Amino acid sequence: MTVLAHEKQIFDLEQTMGKLKEQNKNNSLWSQEELQKMERKLELLKNNVYSQLKPWDRVAICRHPQRPHTVDYIQNMTEDFVELAGDRTFQDDHAIIAGLAKIGSRKFMIIGQEKGKDTESRLLRNFGMPHPEGYRKALRCMKLAAKFNIPVVSLIDTPGAYPGLTAEERGQGWSIANNLWSMARLPIPIIVVLIGEGCSGGALGIGVGDTIAMLEHSYYSVISPEGCSSILWKDAGKNAIAAAALKMHAEDLMKLEIIDAIIPEPQGGAHHDPKEVYASVKAFICEQWELLYDIPRQRLIENRYQKFRKMGKFVSQ
Repeated sequence: MTVLAHEKQIFDLEQTMGKLKEQNKNNSLWSQEELQKMERKLELLKNNVYSQLKPWDRVAICRHPQRPHTVDYIQNMTEDFVELAGDRTFQDDHAIIAGLAKIGSRKFMIIGQEKGKDTESRLLRNFGMPHPEGYRKALRCMKLAAKFNIPVVSLIDTPGAYPGLTAEERGQGWSIANNLWSMARLPIPIIVVLIGEGCSGGALGIGVGDTIAMLEHSYYSVISPEGCSSILWKDAGKNAIAAAALKMHAEDLMKLEIIDAIIPEPQGGAHHDPKEVYASVKAFICEQWELLYDIPRQRLIENRYQKFRKMGKFVSQ
């Protein structure tokens, strides 16, 4: 497993304890009491490190290579998944996965951004950066869900929409704007969960929903910390300062009423116990289905509109 900078002390102590326990199998040099004392020391170290995480540390957790991605949630949280491909205009965009599935006994349209896990899959998924056809595919599937009165679950995990010339030529900005306009008017419940990075319009393009939740160490921001530090200071060394200034983590966004719920992660991040995270996200989705499904559709649309309309606060002097 990849070891993050803030976890190095924990990793070193775990390695030492592992070697001591292995040695003890053949020759009992360490008493059980001494080993238990070391385990308590390890637990205290973990509590100390993970209770004092800085915003940049949490960005590192959010980007951890072993962090669960959309495909993992689909495999471990749903049944009978049937993928739907293509935007009926240009081509299929593998950076966005969409399809019908069951979560428990309920049917959903699942739409999510996928980064890939190794070199081959990352290239296939374009590192989770969708092209315009990806957003068109997502909207096509949402409209299909509306036709059959099926709720939508949107899983956000992207460093941003693809910024290349080819995407701009095919109408990247228009595709995202059209998604925002259309999602605001869809007459079905839309449940949004940020499972990793939620960066810029690339995230918002599938992020207009009736309820928005974030995993504890995910982030949601108008720009990445690197982009922010590059623009403001032209200095990549100030990424950590930018991460703190952007107020992009769940606790800050709850105060600003950008999101509605925080889904806890295991100590150290979702990659330490993915099964716990799958269960938590599944429970949240089922709970929100119960709250949203019986709301009259016109009121659902009006509530969604008002939710986004009131976002943003300013102070005049």
